[in-house]
Amino acid sequence: MTNQLDNFFSALADPTRRAVVERLTQGPAAVSALHDGHDMALPTFLRHLKVLEESGLVTSTKKGRVRTVHIEAAPLRILDDWLARHRDLWDARLDRLTRLAEAMEESDADDPI
Repeated sequence: MTNQLDNFFSALADPTRRAVVERLTQGPAAVSALHDGHDMALPTFLRHLKVLEESGLVTSTKKGRVRTVHIEAAPLRILDDWLARHRDLWDARLDRLTRLAEAMEESDADDPI
């Protein structure tokens, strides 16, 4: 799973690829529609799509001359589960830190100068 997570995070490290994934949350789109708004040559954009496909975050189908890209939910669930575990861990740590800071403030307030 670590290698898979590495691939997901590596694919999402680029702002163009994150924008594509964000757009695909609205539904499948043709490559030409995804390319619109990105200031780069089509071959460069296609390399970004290839990285997303190789990571498993998206798939594409071709019908005639139109290639349509679809988001894949399963990898996003894996990412969400990983993030949720770490969010829970850090929330618990921050809660303990907050309680410690509050206890220290109370102790300082009780301590006459």
